[in-house]
Amino acid sequence: MRRDEMEHLVQAAGTILKEDRLIVVGSQAILGKYADGLPAAATVSQELDLLPFDDPDERKADLISGTLGEGSPFHDTFHVFADGVSRSTSRLPRGWEDRLIPVMTVETRGVTAYCLEPHDLLIAKYLANREKDRRFCCAIVKAGLVQQQTLEQRLGETECASEEAELVLGAIQADFGPRKVSDFLGGVSPPKKAKEHEGPEL
Repeated sequence: MRRDEMEHLVQAAGTILKEDRLIVVGSQAILGKYADGLPAAATVSQELDLLPFDDPDERKADLISGTLGEGSPFHDTFHVFADGVSRSTSRLPRGWEDRLIPVMTVETRGVTAYCLEPHDLLIAKYLANREKDRRFCCAIVKAGLVQQQTLEQRLGETECASEEAELVLGAIQADFGPRKVSDFLGGVSPPKKAKEHEGPEL
């Protein structure tokens, strides 16, 4: 997905919902901070995950998916699609709302996309731990777009089981290469091998 395609989807979703702001989660949230120059593996997805701000019954998410989702006329025409998601979709570090990166351009036509900050995004992807998530994380790390120390800190600020934290820490180490990792897991050693902007009030 390209940045302009993301902006088009945000504009379309905002028009459908009659709202002027949406949160972008999922891999293509990386386009919030990096509009271009990303590695191909980071932008291969055709899907944009959109989280409405106020959607307790998830009706807005369903409307996004039903209107702009996979197999929709929008998808057939523009070859990208949106998936409406809930807050339970991504596990994120504490304070992620304050780090959302706002994007509003001529193409979004008054709708602001609040995109996950890259380190928060990668923690969610490391925890999801699907093959496509691992490829995405590795590509972002190898491109030098995130810092290992910040990822480690954000992991320590994320609710997850200690076993999961160990695996994620090992995956972060593997992506960055050999380096002594700060011991923020309360004395638990990581396995040797293991498979910025002010945001809105939510």
